[in-house]
Amino acid sequence: MQPVGIVIAIVIFYLLSCIRILFEYERGVVFRLGRALPEPKGPGICFVFWPIDRMDRVTLRTMVQDVPSQDVITRDNVSVKVNAVVYFRVIDPMLSVLKVEDYFYATTQLCQTTLRSVLGQAELDELLSERDKINQELQEVIDQQSDPWGVKVSMVEVKYVELPEHMTRAMAKQAESERERRAKVIHAEGEFQAAEQLREAAKVIQDYPQAMQMRYLQTLIEIGTENNTTVMFPFPIDLLTSFMKKVKGESESGGE
Repeated sequence: MQPVGIVIAIVIFYLLSCIRILFEYERGVVFRLGRALPEPKGPGICFVFWPIDRMDRVTLRTMVQDVPSQDVITRDNVSVKVNAVVYFRVIDPMLSVLKVEDYFYATTQLCQTTLRSVLGQAELDELLSERDKINQELQEVIDQQSDPWGVKVSMVEVKYVELPEHMTRAMAKQAESERERRAKVIHAEGEFQAAEQLREAAKVIQDYPQAMQMRYLQTLIEIGTENNTTVMFPFPIDLLTSFMKKVKGESESGGE
């Protein structure tokens, strides 16, 4: 092979080795003689002329990172363990390479420290009942601090709150007491409504004495249906009243 052919083969091999292919979700930050080029490369084919060029690949896809369980002391001095999940992505490849050494590690560490600091300012009841509010506050704080790195935090979700055993028992007793209180209130309201209805019924019976006789007959029917062996002897109350008045009169005359 002639020297010219060798040179041509070397040049072709060198050019082929300089070809880089970037996917649609990737961008390449190229450093030429140590200085970053103004715009990132990609997607598609780009040339990196070694050894004067060096390229760092950056993915633009949303990444999901599980934040390990953190020991947190709430504002009302309750020790809990909390873990969360964070969703973030790179929106500026240049900043993610130039402003921080490892944006992925930096963002995950930032999530852990922010989780402890933000949840430490909330009370236990707020942590358990106002989860959406706390998630929104975590997202805003982390996103504000990661913005100089070209990282956008889209969502932070608190997954699980582990309570101490004594707090679990105390909350169970509190919930049981609350249910008993509600049951007593509902029972009292039912008694009050029943008393109101009985008062209205007494007014109707007072104005219409026939209603008392109808109610009396209805009671006989109900007793006869449930207890077929029971024998009922209707006895007018008026006769008993007259008898009681007579007995009372005789006792008074005898006393004189």
